[in-house]
Amino acid sequence: MGIFANTGASLTIDLAALGKNYRTLTNELSSAELAAVVKANAYGLGIKEVATALSNLGCINFFVATIDEGIELRQILPNVKIYIFHGVLPGTADELVNNSLIPVLNSLEQIENWLPYAEYAAALHIDTGMSRLGLTPQECAQIQYLPSYNIDLIMSHLSCAEDKNHPKNREQVSLFEKLRKSIPSNYASLAASSGIFLGPNFHFDLCRAGVSLYGINPTPLFQNPFAQVVRLRAKILQIRSVDTPQTVGYGATHRVRKPTKIATLAIGYADGYMRSLGNSGVAFIEDYKVPVVGHVSMDLTTVDVTNVPDTLFSSKTTVDLIGPNNPIDQIARQAGTISYELLTGLGDRVERHYHYGEG
Repeated sequence: MGIFANTGASLTIDLAALGKNYRTLTNELSSAELAAVVKANAYGLGIKEVATALSNLGCINFFVATIDEGIELRQILPNVKIYIFHGVLPGTADELVNNSLIPVLNSLEQIENWLPYAEYAAALHIDTGMSRLGLTPQECAQIQYLPSYNIDLIMSHLSCAEDKNHPKNREQVSLFEKLRKSIPSNYASLAASSGIFLGPNFHFDLCRAGVSLYGINPTPLFQNPFAQVVRLRAKILQIRSVDTPQTVGYGATHRVRKPTKIATLAIGYADGYMRSLGNSGVAFIEDYKVPVVGHVSMDLTTVDVTNVPDTLFSSKTTVDLIGPNNPIDQIARQAGTISYELLTGLGDRVERHYHYGEG
């Protein structure tokens, strides 16, 4: 069965581009290892295909958010390290041990929960300024029995790494340097995708790449150094010629004032094409720009194709919603959100296809 066999929208994932991005990141590092963050089904792209491709490139350290994600990944990759960001929740320690998963201990309570399993590897998260997960510096000083744990990794997370000149970056790396010296561990990790580009002082032993692997720009103040991994296309269900003043879609938010061709696409907000793209998003048919007109509805989106030559329309014509002319970062700006939300929100009705060409 080919693309669009039984669906109105298709997401093509270019695993060759993924591999290119992995190599770009490893070349950016000094002596640190690169870990892959594949939480949320590899940011919506398919954890089996993505994690296998990264493993084949030599990646041996992976991060996911939940235990269930870790168990799924363990079935795919039996011999890699898998860290669980959410840590050890009550009643889950046995599952972590049985599946060789490494919890990231985020609080004094989680450290207590892990005490009967202290011989097994764990990571420790310290809060250097995010005020989210992790031990505060004061809590780090309270732990007298931590040397009895098998702390494989100590980690923290930068809050403003997208802006390389933000003073918060220097504050956090300085505090991380100080705290990690007082806690015995095998490895240290501070930088995620954006932090990698802050330089070697932020790399430590392990860097955790997520969105950059998938083609999203982790340094939005600069040109994106990464290849585009995803292409989102939708079928045209119908083209309607409107030659009298008329409105389009729910709420009559777009009014046609001259002869216009409206194409209705088989994708909507139930598929993750965000409602906020109504009257603001832009799609393409080949190199022709087709603006989204009217509200995006649950299953349908309407675009103005007046300027597209009739010769380009056939039963096989598709519309690029994310593609060569409109990368995901651009679409996210049009939607008033970030690329992370747009990518992870693409639903199950959008059929995934994988390209395995040379990277």
